Amino acid sequence: MKRFLQILLVLIFSLSFFAATSAAGDTVRIGTEGAYPPFNYTDKDGNLKGFDIDIAKALCEAADMECTFVTQSWEGMIPALLAKKYDAIIASMSITEERKKRVNFTNKYYQTPARFVKHEDDDIETSEESLKGKTVGVQRATVSANFINDNFGDIMDVRSYATQEEANMDMTSGRLDLLFADAVVLQEGFLDTEAGEDYEFVGPGYTDKEWFGEGIGIAVRKGDDDLRKAFNKAIKQIRKDGTYQEINDKYFDFDVYGD
Repeated sequence: MKRFLQILLVLIFSLSFFAATSAAGDTVRIGTEGAYPPFNYTDKDGNLKGFDIDIAKALCEAADMECTFVTQSWEGMIPALLAKKYDAIIASMSITEERKKRVNFTNKYYQTPARFVKHEDDDIETSEESLKGKTVGVQRATVSANFINDNFGDIMDVRSYATQEEANMDMTSGRLDLLFADAVVLQEGFLDTEAGEDYEFVGPGYTDKEWFGEGIGIAVRKGDDDLRKAFNKAIKQIRKDGTYQEINDKYFDFDVYGD
């Protein structure tokens, strides 16, 4: 009996130790879209690139976790997480109250506004009178789409697309009057390209917390608190040791972390 109790105590201690350290040394599957430059995209050789990808790799290294990436269409991102296709989402996902009902989030790792883009020759302003009857393109199932539908859906023709790139293409084809999306995505992925050279921002940046949340965070399944805490600790570490700034400067000439 005494021998049995000793074995039982050893097992309990071992399991407790494993639970406390499960975040370190594990292989963590990261879900991302791969179609949202400059944050995440697939290059011509099929390699995942972008700010999200570099941040994910830095966080995994800081947390002593081996990480692999899984690509997933945006609309299915949270369902695939809940189905355990991967363990965390690092794909420029805004921390919103609606999403918090289904998943848990880390602290933010960046925050940028959303804006409208128009053709430079079009006389369009962001007043209700000017926007009335205009056609705007948004990416489906995004906070930008929610904002447009809730605030302008009754006066504008809102067209939704599976990816931002598809919306950009319809803009250059003349099917849209406006685009609405994250300002950095529009700048880096459209305005700074040859296709977007005749287009420009119009109006202010939008950051309303009701729609755009608390910034961009990492989503994990409810109950995976050790993983969430490990990522939070790693975010603090790379912000402190300069790794975050190095990645930031690789992509942007401003502080993408935000206020």
